[in-house]
Order: sequence, then structure tokens, then C-alpha cells
Amino acid sequence: IDREREELRTRVCELEARLRGEETIRRQLHNKVQELKGNIRVYCRVRPSLPSETSVSLINMEFANDTDIIVRNNSKSSTLSKKSQQARMSFSFDKAFCPETTQVTIYQETAQLVQSVLDGYNVCIFAYGQTGSGKTFTMESDIKGRDTWGVIPRAMEQVFFSAKDLMSKGWKYEIQASFLEIYTETIRDLLGNPDSKHEIKQVTTNNGKQVNDVFVTNLKAVAVTSSDQVSSLLRKAYENRSVAATNCNDRSSRSHSVFQLKLVGSNEINGELSQGVLSLVDLAGSESISQSGSTGLRLKEAKHINQSLTHLGTVFNSLAKKASHVPYRNSKLTHLLQNSLGGNSKSLMFVNVSPREDSFQETLCSLRFATQV
Repeated sequence: IDREREELRTRVCELEARLRGEETIRRQLHNKVQELKGNIRVYCRVRPSLPSETSVSLINMEFANDTDIIVRNNSKSSTLSKKSQQARMSFSFDKAFCPETTQVTIYQETAQLVQSVLDGYNVCIFAYGQTGSGKTFTMESDIKGRDTWGVIPRAMEQVFFSAKDLMSKGWKYEIQASFLEIYTETIRDLLGNPDSKHEIKQVTTNNGKQVNDVFVTNLKAVAVTSSDQVSSLLRKAYENRSVAATNCNDRSSRSHSVFQLKLVGSNEINGELSQGVLSLVDLAGSESISQSGSTGLRLKEAKHINQSLTHLGTVFNSLAKKASHVPYRNSKLTHLLQNSLGGNSKSLMFVNVSPREDSFQETLCSLRFATQV
């Protein structure tokens, strides 16, 4: 009996070792698949018309397949040329989601990138688009209603479930959350003291040599162990975010919100280490100043928003061209996220567009910007 027990113990040890080895191989293969799909991806999502929009004219949109969207404007607006009024324009993305697409389907196309964070890679997911195009719904939505959960609460559930599952393979994770907003090029801590001053700095070693990492001074980072704990932090952050009314939206986000989850993993059995950062970004709404009716403070906010979005496009353009210099420091947003945009990190941008005919020009701008990315 003792001999049989020893043989069983040996067999169990062998199987556990094989399982850990296969987990290492899975990580390598998973990363290769993600790189083949593209380290920079763009998904287009058209929001459905709202109950309050039953009498509103809509843009003529066709979805040829799951990657292409064709738009045609039927408007007789005097602000558009005859060519623009009659144009039939086609745009192609990594994925194109029609208005009927559910939150579950959206996240199914995102989940593999979230897994990459647990595997030790930096991942950044953006929501881009004009004010009122559904960015916040895509990223956040109602954290109390599971069916309408956005990317952030679903990602939190996946992260903690997967971290717990990996414990059986020897992995342990320390997870920290932070949440900030960039408002008129000023960083505000949404979890800590709103009056604290913050700077983005490069990490240095003891000998003063710079390493490829950045951090925000005086930013509150909270150790988290469950998705419920993160949900509580999110509710606090949402209450502190800068919003205001414009002609485009009665509750327009006037800042870029950046939620970050830092995962440091270690495997005591085989000595492997991993470190990844998941950045989930709800960008401030891009908007035409003439259409939004912004004046005074709202005008100042709009100029900062549009300028930082332009810098974001420039950074992606430089990365695509493999330029020797990428201008990350031109804005606080790209400076903060520089380690999640280049190298072997993964980036996904959701371009959210409105189906309203009176938003046609802004929709075109969003689709063209996303095409550039």
C-alpha cells in the first residue's frame, strides 16, 4: 500500500509539472496568436437609436460583413457639398459591430487581450468617438446590471477568475488598481485626494539609469482582491469625474478617464515572473466646437480634448510607420500610456459612432480617424 501511495504521489507530481509546462507553452502560443491578429486593432461599434430618437432621421448604414461598414448620407444639409450628400463611403476595420450587437458579443472579441495581461503584457483598450456615441456604455455601462455590463466590469471578472484558476498551477498575483482623469492636461486622482498635484515621471534605478517604465506621482493605488472591491472603487471614481452639458450631450465627459490594473505574478514552483498593466480608457468625446456650442470653460475643455486626440492619432501614425521617434510626450494621455502603445504591448480602439443623420459629419471624422489608427 505504501509503495502504491508513493507511486501515486510521483505520478501526481509528474502531471502537475506537465501542467505547468503546458501553461508556459500556452502563454507563448497565445501571444503569437495575438501578434498575428495585430498588436494594434480597431473595432467599430454603431450604437442603436434611443427611444427618444424615434422621430430622428438616421444615417444609411450597411454592414457588408463583420469587418466592413458602408455609410451613405441622405441629408440635404446646406453644410454638406452635393458630393458629400450623395457619397457612398466604405470603411474597413478589424471588426464592425451593428447596432444590435450585445455587450456579451463585444466582450467576447476583447477577452483574449485581457488574458494577455495575466500573461505579462501591457494592454490598452480605448473607447473613442464623438459625444453621445456610446463610449461610456461600451466601457462602463450599468455595473449593477450584468446583461449591460461594459468592458471594464467584465474584464475585472475575467481577471480575478483567471488569477484564481492559475493558483493551481503555482501562480500568485498581486493586483493594484488606480483611476485618474486627464482634464485640460491636468491629472486628477479619482480615488485619492483631488487637490494633489501629479506628474508623469520615468522610473529610474539606483544608479540613476532610466528604465522603460512610467509612473504618476502621488497617485493612490489600491490593492484589490475581488471584482466586487473594484466595482466599489469604480462607483467612487464615476462620482468624481468631470462632466458637463453641451449641445451634443446633456452629460458630456470633459476628460479622458484612465482605469489601470497592475498585475504582478510569480510562480514559486518554476521561478517564472510576470508583470502586466491593463489600461481601460474612456476618452473624452470628440466634438465640433461649432456644433457643441461651447464657450468659455466648455470651449477651453473642447480645445484640450481635440488637441490630445490629435496627438493620439499622431502617435499611432508614428508607430505604424516604425518612426525612430514617437512623440509620446506631446500630451499627458500618450505620455502616461507610452508603455501600453508600442513594443510588444497590445492596443484596441473601439470607435463608437452615432447613427443620427445630424451627426453625419462627426461620424465621418470618427471613422476616418479610426481608419488612420
